[in-house]
Amino acid sequence: MSIEDFQPLDSGVVPRFAGPCSFMRLPFAKPREVDIALLGVPFDGGTTNRTGARHGPREIRNQSSLVRRVHHVTGVSPFDLLRVADCGDAPVNPLSIDDSLTTIASYFADIRRSGAVPLAIGGDHLITLSILRGIVKDGPVGLIQFDAHTDTYDSFFGSRYNHGTPFRRAIEEGLLDPKRMIQIGLRGAISHRSNYDFANDAGIRIVFIEELVERGINDIMSEARSIVAGGPTYISFDIDVIDPSMAPGTGTPEIGGLTTREAQAMIRLLRPLNIVGADLVEVSPPLDPSGGTALAAAVLMFELLCITAESIAGPRRT
Repeated sequence: MSIEDFQPLDSGVVPRFAGPCSFMRLPFAKPREVDIALLGVPFDGGTTNRTGARHGPREIRNQSSLVRRVHHVTGVSPFDLLRVADCGDAPVNPLSIDDSLTTIASYFADIRRSGAVPLAIGGDHLITLSILRGIVKDGPVGLIQFDAHTDTYDSFFGSRYNHGTPFRRAIEEGLLDPKRMIQIGLRGAISHRSNYDFANDAGIRIVFIEELVERGINDIMSEARSIVAGGPTYISFDIDVIDPSMAPGTGTPEIGGLTTREAQAMIRLLRPLNIVGADLVEVSPPLDPSGGTALAAAVLMFELLCITAESIAGPRRT
């Protein structure tokens, strides 16, 4: 199938409020048919506070009907570079974390074997661990993480698997190289002075929001590119890195965050990278009935799609 078979619906023919609800109004397809698979992971069983992120993929699909074809700054149209489609949702068990971790990982292993690069929409941040288990095969990858929290804690309530622990588990399992990791936008009071000890001891580069404000986004993103150093890289974007005045629909909001405009520019500044996958997580539509948080997520998903398409279009066209 050609690129022409994987185009968004034309809003001049089918109004944005009509037609099937899919990511960016794209057709549904099997991962083996596409270069980039847009996927939902509707699981929030790892949430420790306010729930609702299981509804994220459905509402982000709805809000993504407002996404258009061509990036207004870079001129990139990902739909003209590669075959992109909505590949549905990963299987989850809302009553079992262990079963969901297994089934999500198996699903993403199938994605990897199909040759598609996944762009996943959660769901809480624990899903990233399962995704990495599925797609990382030939040694650890680097990580660029946009987040208000480090998510390298050891456990909560006796559980080692929740949305505050995925990156610690991923490092322990050899899925991530901590020397090729950067966490951007962290902020807020912590529960104990030791909360950052694991990340610091492992060599993860932590950029608190205060440093980002002082140095500026261009400088920070230049450092981020140098840390991952052109090697295989995964991008994880937690919506709570955005200030809750602009994205209130998330489980653990922290004031003093990024603006949506800053977040767009920062993703854009990651061009070019060797991207092996990406996700956007922690959008809880019930906590923002206006739909504004989901809309922000949909637009940021488009930013991630654009840089992912650019990162693989060259090799795919040879």
